[in-house]
Amino acid sequence: MAVNLVNVEAVGKVYGTRALLDGISLGVSEGDRIGVVGRNGDGKTTLIRMLAKLEEPDTGRVTQSGGLRMGVLTQHDSLDPAATIRHEIIRDMADHEWAGNAKIRDVLTGLFGGLDLPGFGQGLDTVIGPLSGGERRRIALAQLLIADQDLLVLDEPTNHLDVEGISWLAKHLQERRSALVCVTHDRWFLDQVCTRMWDVQRGSVYEYEGGYSDYVFARAERERIAATEESKRQNLMRKELAWLRRGAPARTSKPRYRIEAANELIADVPPPRDKSELMRFANARLGKTVFDLENVSVQAGPKVLLKHLTWHLGPGDRIGLVGVNGAGKTSLLRALAEAARTQGDVQPAAGSVTVGKTVKLAYLSQEVGELDPSLRVLEAVQRVRDRVDLGKGREMTAGQLCEQFGFTKEKQWTPVGDLSGGERRRLQILRLLMDEPNVLFLDEPTNDLDIETLTQLEDLLDGWPGSMIVISHDRFFIERTTDTVMALLGDASLRMLPRGLDEYLERRQRMIEAAAPAPAPVAAKSSASGDSRAAKKELQKIERQLNKMSDRETNLHAQIAENATDFDKVAKLDAELRELIADRDELEMRWLELAEDA
Repeated sequence: MAVNLVNVEAVGKVYGTRALLDGISLGVSEGDRIGVVGRNGDGKTTLIRMLAKLEEPDTGRVTQSGGLRMGVLTQHDSLDPAATIRHEIIRDMADHEWAGNAKIRDVLTGLFGGLDLPGFGQGLDTVIGPLSGGERRRIALAQLLIADQDLLVLDEPTNHLDVEGISWLAKHLQERRSALVCVTHDRWFLDQVCTRMWDVQRGSVYEYEGGYSDYVFARAERERIAATEESKRQNLMRKELAWLRRGAPARTSKPRYRIEAANELIADVPPPRDKSELMRFANARLGKTVFDLENVSVQAGPKVLLKHLTWHLGPGDRIGLVGVNGAGKTSLLRALAEAARTQGDVQPAAGSVTVGKTVKLAYLSQEVGELDPSLRVLEAVQRVRDRVDLGKGREMTAGQLCEQFGFTKEKQWTPVGDLSGGERRRLQILRLLMDEPNVLFLDEPTNDLDIETLTQLEDLLDGWPGSMIVISHDRFFIERTTDTVMALLGDASLRMLPRGLDEYLERRQRMIEAAAPAPAPVAAKSSASGDSRAAKKELQKIERQLNKMSDRETNLHAQIAENATDFDKVAKLDAELRELIADRDELEMRWLELAEDA
């Protein structure tokens, strides 16, 4: 039977006059993998802060099991700015000790790209103070994952990770034994890692079995049963439900809901995108030419990011652009945007970009543009346009589009200066779409957006007739909104990937393996250790032994603590521990000798 780790009993939390959480009762047990979703501001972070006892409830209580080892990743780290990365992650472990630990090596490689921390000037000895928020967050995450925990509580762990980093983290968490409670807007990640979902809505928390896809079906069924009016029925997540059932490979694990009822919900929903109809409409709006690149090179300072690129972006093309950080994704978009702004007068470092005469570009950059903070939300949208044509005879007023993006009638009169970062991001996207562009460049559009807003944006883009390039680390968003994936792999070229992001990750893995240094020749004096292959084999064997020893050492420490009053037993356990440490030291020395051979 699974041991209960944390209990939440009748918990309530009030901010001002608003009940953020009202009489919530939940539990976390050994082996639980829980994903927490809900709109921004509905209390997800507050809930997990109370779970971790970083915040006290106004009513009710939170209890944790005795001796619970809990690791918590919050939105703000507590790293010492004067310390080095080495000190914060590895502490006082000797090089041979941490280098012989498979878990530490895996975490450093997965989160930083290598044991030498490429990208950090001084490697492990880099001082933390001057680092960016994203770099500090990766250090805080590495610090957590290296430790042994019974429960991990993670608030937005995928923020500032690229596609490879997110894929590695999902695999790492799948293989850990510790329980997990995780707040994230990354739906692919939720599907990979979680087996239960908590949906935080208007003071309540609804529990669902399964990952994100199971949750979508189960929630739609729950709301279908509760809906008594057609207007309520129209608010269900029917478009996303249809896409999960028909438009993408099935991700659900088990049918934990009534499939017949789910199918009934989407019976009258058209396919996620009618590509041929959108293509015809895009041709009518754009003509034959959108962007034609001929032998183009793109530079960032002295660094050449792209060389001899010849590429055609046509009317109606929907491209997902992925690649390693620094490969030139944003630089490519900026070069195209500058050519569009000047109608081809400003060209890249080499080659030429031809821009279609009818191109009307909207570019969502990663930076949130400044707006007059005294403007109301509705006024800021109406400054662009009062009504927007969505194609196929569909039209929306500024107020209707605001509501679709989560700005209720009351919220539409909020001053822009009082909005959160996520709300300002939503407003920025809204203003772009109100200007009726026929080409969209979206650079990390999912930053700071909650899942409900993401699904609303995806629904709008489904029927949007034009050409689009999306840069995102959100795999779900790229699969949902684009038809073709193209990649910048860091070799100054652009490639189409027929199998999408799975193919990208495979190619990156092959590139990393090919770039790994070749084993050094085996010197005559080390012939006793065998050749390089034998050394590697023995290394792996030693690493497995060291991991077992580490577990045994932890167990012995726990037994000594439990039997603190039984001096005879403590003496025996202590002798066993000393012998174990001596054996481990010998194995670590052997590991270092073999590492030189391998």
